[in-house]
Amino acid sequence: MSDFAASSTPFLEPQTPRGSRVVVVCVLAVIALAAAYGGSFSQSVQYALAVGGLSLVLALGAMIALGWRADRSGQVARAMLFSFIEKDATPSFVADENGVIQTSNIAASARFSAGRGETMAAALRSALPNPQAILYRLQARAMLDGNAREDVVTRRGHVRLAVHLLGNGAFLWRVEDIQYGRGANARADMLPLPMLTVGRSGTVLFMNEAARRFAGGRVKSLDRLFVELPYKPGEINQVSVDGGVVNAVVTELAEAPARRELVLVPVDQTSVEAVNADFAALPVPLMRLSPKGRILEVNRLAAELLGAELPESASIEDAMQGLGRPIPDWLRETVTGAAAPRSEFLRLTRKDKEMFVQVTLSRVCKDGEVGLIAVLNDATELKTLEAQFVQSQKMQAVGQLAGGVAHDFNNLLTAISGHCDLLLLRHDQGDPDYGDLVQINQNANRAAALVGQLLAFSRKQTLRPETLDLRDTLSDLIHLLNRLVGEKITLTLSHDPVLRPVRADKRQLEQVLMNLVVNARDAMPNGGEVRIETEIVQLDQPMNRDRATLPVGEYVTVKVIDEGIGIASDKLQKVFEPFYTTKRTGEGTGLGLSTAYGIIKQTGGFIFVDSVEGKGSEFTLYLPVCVETAHKETVSDTPAPTSTSKHGEGVVLLVEDEAPVRAFASRALRLRGYTVLEAESAEDALRLLEDRDLAVDVFVTDVVMPGMDGPSWVRMALADRPQVRVVFVSGYAEGAFGDAGPEIPNSVFLPKPFSLNQLTETVYQQLH
Repeated sequence: MSDFAASSTPFLEPQTPRGSRVVVVCVLAVIALAAAYGGSFSQSVQYALAVGGLSLVLALGAMIALGWRADRSGQVARAMLFSFIEKDATPSFVADENGVIQTSNIAASARFSAGRGETMAAALRSALPNPQAILYRLQARAMLDGNAREDVVTRRGHVRLAVHLLGNGAFLWRVEDIQYGRGANARADMLPLPMLTVGRSGTVLFMNEAARRFAGGRVKSLDRLFVELPYKPGEINQVSVDGGVVNAVVTELAEAPARRELVLVPVDQTSVEAVNADFAALPVPLMRLSPKGRILEVNRLAAELLGAELPESASIEDAMQGLGRPIPDWLRETVTGAAAPRSEFLRLTRKDKEMFVQVTLSRVCKDGEVGLIAVLNDATELKTLEAQFVQSQKMQAVGQLAGGVAHDFNNLLTAISGHCDLLLLRHDQGDPDYGDLVQINQNANRAAALVGQLLAFSRKQTLRPETLDLRDTLSDLIHLLNRLVGEKITLTLSHDPVLRPVRADKRQLEQVLMNLVVNARDAMPNGGEVRIETEIVQLDQPMNRDRATLPVGEYVTVKVIDEGIGIASDKLQKVFEPFYTTKRTGEGTGLGLSTAYGIIKQTGGFIFVDSVEGKGSEFTLYLPVCVETAHKETVSDTPAPTSTSKHGEGVVLLVEDEAPVRAFASRALRLRGYTVLEAESAEDALRLLEDRDLAVDVFVTDVVMPGMDGPSWVRMALADRPQVRVVFVSGYAEGAFGDAGPEIPNSVFLPKPFSLNQLTETVYQQLH
């Protein structure tokens, strides 16, 4: 056992009442046996006392064995624990509840001189200010929670003090140093200029990464850095570095009485020869400001960032915006020292392009006058990546919301249109209510089309893909497109002579092309030309564009090009968002391009937009080439509804958690002659099927339900009834259960909302 464990084990030995219990049991056993063999009792009583005495002896042996085993296990566990603590690189102490040190590990002995018998407060006095208060506070918390931890900032750095309750009034204390790298120092590390934090006596407390590179390493005091002391703020000073002596302009930031912040601006020999190091030639974008924000001087690199030349009386508010709070408040806090220097991201007011800068304000004093120095750093790429990430997250969230809303609306529309169908069965065309019922039915269908657009954006609609030759598809569509664009606009079509087939839903692809052509028409109010071009593109390596990566392969591209007003660069990233439109109020729903985006992504393709304001826009679709020209269509497509539904017979188990949908579906099936068993959950359906004498011909079930979903319970039921046919219904797409496992045999999918005839015809087709 190590010295640490040896010195700690007696102190932490578990105190248990086991010894007293052993003595009591031993005395009772002796009394019982003595009474059995030496007492004047009847034979039966003596026999009972003997049995009891022997039982107590056996119990005594078991207690001794178990106690020895527990002691042995505890010793091994404590030995492992203390061996780990002893070899820990973090200084650790074991102390009692009065703070008296019982033992310490190697790291603690090397760093602190305190040993066994001294107090924790005495040991930590050199590392912490007022250690007694901190130790008392942490120990009180550890008594309640079992452990506690606190980070303490000292003049030497950050110290983390942690305590763990070991039991029997013992505490394990750990003292850990935390390196700089947070708060203002972390922000200083991001600055491209060398920055130092200096204490009262010239001790260098902190150097950012740029300062360490400039000086060739970490220096401890100013006399190791400057050739002559004291240094001259605002002037050129000679600085000692690894390569010799270089020149740098020193700017002093007055932050606190006990510390100073120094910024070093290296200058070359040519600049040194200039008078007072020409401000315009400094290799970092800098601005000199008055305390109220008026721009006094701008160097060459800063002027290039700002773009247009600013008037003499311009202020920082004229050059940049987007702080999120009044810029004068920011300036005032920096001038008065009320807040530590920190970087802010602002947007420049340039009109030619959108640019962002990281601005760090520093307070300077020169000739007794207070001023501000602004260090600029181009942050356009960083903000662009941030905006793209936020946009991606927003699009994903909106897509999930749209899919969920569409699912709920499909359930409502199924109930509305279904009960309307039931009413229409009881009213003929001469009935005065017949026209109202038809209007309800038609508006329900219009609402279903709108829900379909939401599902298209969220990529949760049901697609019916087929192999298409785009030349034939566009030829069939060109007549409709010509009527859509009107007489002022010319529509031209050009094809690649060796165009390859693609696999897509023809109706949905036509919807995409119509949306793009209509947008192109609206962008040219005075007329013009819209060109639709198809081409084969071979990608030999992945292509990265916007936030998408196109894998290697062969693609058919479809371009829709107009000569309209174009789209502003700051709006290009928003055009595929739902309900976002650049048209005037009442002229567009904002769902056209979002629908196109969802359809193309669900098809497996990509859609991109290029636009120059005032010259026009170009939308490009990338559709993967279909390798198999003759693709076998899936047998699970929804059968087309016929005009007259047929009567059938059979038993249908209807499983639907939405009560209005279940009520409509059960009435519709009973009207067509079916026997309907209803269940509001998968669990209820499985309980019904436990009756082996119950014959069921068709399962009609929702896909997404609380508890067990549709495919899961159907697989369990088909294990005992493999001959039963299945009709899945859902407000989501057919692919909503594609990842749940292999395809279920003898099943079809019927998307919501469905009519009375569609439901009954689907069930009839499954049975026949």
